[in-house]
Amino acid sequence: MDFIVNLAAGFMNLFTLGGQQFLSWVTGIIPTIVMLLVLMNAVMAMAGEKTVARLAKVCTGNPVLRYAVLPFVSAFMLGNPMALSIGKFMPEFYKPCYYASATYHCHTNNGLFPHINASELFIWLGIANGITALGLDTTPLAVRYLLVGLAANFISGWATEFTTKMVEKQQGVTLSREFKAAK
Repeated sequence: MDFIVNLAAGFMNLFTLGGQQFLSWVTGIIPTIVMLLVLMNAVMAMAGEKTVARLAKVCTGNPVLRYAVLPFVSAFMLGNPMALSIGKFMPEFYKPCYYASATYHCHTNNGLFPHINASELFIWLGIANGITALGLDTTPLAVRYLLVGLAANFISGWATEFTTKMVEKQQGVTLSREFKAAK
């Protein structure tokens, strides 16, 4: 009988813990994301849609800017998940490619810039704890992680571009590579 009671109590505790987690989001990450959205929209409104569209067009025109520079700057300035929203300014064809690169930038830059993805900081701290236990400095590892990440994230975006072309051909569709005129 105790087994059934403990099982029921454990089952209900699962929902209690889920509710506590949800409440932590409501008081933690959700307001932060909303404020970042407000800031990003305010900066875009002040700069003007034409200016933002021109910047996106310049960055989209070059693969290095598209998959290395823009995602890195977006991750650094906006953090995860807001860095991903910059892709909305790109033509449809480049959106999945930018997303692939920017998503990884939100992870590999975490060693030097923990503000980018605080929710995954525990991964870096676990690795750093092992390095520190050996009496070593974590900075060289963080720099290597960042540099390897820059290369790997670029390759991720470019590889996604290649697979997007394959899917276009397979599905018989052509995604727009052109920018829509800014209002």
